[in-house]
Amino acid sequence: MEQNVEAASDAELLAACLRCGRRTAGSGSLATRLLTRFGGLRPLLHADAEAVRQERGVGAARASVIAALPELARRYFEASLVVGEPIRSPADTSAFLLARLGHLEHELFGCLYLDNRHRVLAFRELFRGTIDGTSVYPREVVKEALAVNAAAVILAHNHPSGVAEPSQADERITRRLKAALELVDIRLLDHLIVGDGGTTSLAARGIL
Repeated sequence: MEQNVEAASDAELLAACLRCGRRTAGSGSLATRLLTRFGGLRPLLHADAEAVRQERGVGAARASVIAALPELARRYFEASLVVGEPIRSPADTSAFLLARLGHLEHELFGCLYLDNRHRVLAFRELFRGTIDGTSVYPREVVKEALAVNAAAVILAHNHPSGVAEPSQADERITRRLKAALELVDIRLLDHLIVGDGGTTSLAARGIL
């Protein structure tokens, strides 16, 4: 498998990670059993740590490996956008936002601030809750943009339901924020909705 990891199944990859400590035998069957017990790779990696540890054959070392995997993945994808470096592709932006927001069980609204060459200045998490339940204040978005001397902004928020379909509320706040940013000559490039495993671009939908 070492030379063809892309073709490996979830169970094979998980088994490779579980080959730790003195007892490495049975990692393949353990991986299969864990994936079946928790309903797949994603539910397993987000499962309660104590519930995972109580599974036969896991132990402290293997439980620590399983707990570390999602955090390691988030850090890897967060590194796709580096402060001071230009955005290379929409895929990098999507990967970064999935890493920052895709795992959350609550809704979070943030802004990616860029300079006039689309170099990353900062990502700020500004509002928590739902768009309907928590007000998104254009003044705060603009205030932070001016503080970091941004020339452009990408809005982002997640849908904990996993469905990355923009709502009417999403569209309304996008238009409000675009108008507010235009007053200070800052361009709104996009608003990305983060769902389960993917993002939806409001710019691509023609809403901006």
